[in-house]
Amino acid sequence: MTYPDTRFRRMRRDAFSRRLMREHTLTVDDLIYPVFVHGHDGRAAVPSMPGIERMSIDELLREAEQASVLGVPALALFPVTAAAAKSLDAAAAWDDDGLCQRAVRALKSRFPELGVITDVALDPYTSHGQDGILDDAGYVQNDVTVEALVKQALSHARAGADVVAPSDMMDGRIGAIRMALEEAGHVNVRILAYAAKYASAFYGPFRDAVGSASALGKADKRTYQMDPGNTDEALREVAADLDEGADMVMVKPGMPYLDVMRRVKDTFGVPTFAYQVSGEYAMLKAAAANGWLDERACVLEALLGFKRAGADGVLTYFALDAARWLRAD
Repeated sequence: MTYPDTRFRRMRRDAFSRRLMREHTLTVDDLIYPVFVHGHDGRAAVPSMPGIERMSIDELLREAEQASVLGVPALALFPVTAAAAKSLDAAAAWDDDGLCQRAVRALKSRFPELGVITDVALDPYTSHGQDGILDDAGYVQNDVTVEALVKQALSHARAGADVVAPSDMMDGRIGAIRMALEEAGHVNVRILAYAAKYASAFYGPFRDAVGSASALGKADKRTYQMDPGNTDEALREVAADLDEGADMVMVKPGMPYLDVMRRVKDTFGVPTFAYQVSGEYAMLKAAAANGWLDERACVLEALLGFKRAGADGVLTYFALDAARWLRAD
């Protein structure tokens, strides 16, 4: 290819030819909307996530109606547990009349066609903010925690969840949950495994939103979430989760780990998702609020970047806005 026989700008000359040769596209079908539900009336703003609110179940239904009208395929549900319901053993996590379970039933009753994904993790329910049950030395116990996660996943399935999404990073939890779902007859409940979840500094606003930040304090989750320097390990984690019965896998966070996303998709070719986490959202919102970035253009570019890196879909707090922008194009 030599100039002037080859002029790359020829195909960039007009919108029609740019559209015809576009390699990757973003549509509303690529969006999953994470939502926070609380046990209080009405809505409460999350200060570190401008535009995002904790919602009562009735307000959640109004939000779900917007998502449904816009064509967003699924919601990912994150409950905000009252302090009085938190405990060392996280028993509220598998209460069939718990906040998450009631929200799932309400969503599936009102919007049966809307996918409902539930977070299988104990940190919203533990008094210490960790994703598992501690031993006397304060270390998160793997197998005891897996037993609790199985009970939580089964409770979500009984409530009507379409997808359970273990986000805890305990070893062996996917296989244990898959076996339990099969034995209980929930054969079509899908598992979205947070297979490569990193011990990231980008989760801060989310922890504010679900109320686990104060409980966690200065502790961290490095004994079970992945080291940000590792990518080969991510492939081993994904392989293990797929072998144990995961239907889909996730890389979290999103933008700082696009290389991991690409490796996962190229290696396994399975449904692969990214989570544009709370810190990514907060940065874009802050820059836009200060007039430093064009919010619409930068959000859509960032989401397209996930698709280009191999993501089949993206959990994003911008889901409703992105859906509106895409419809307007």
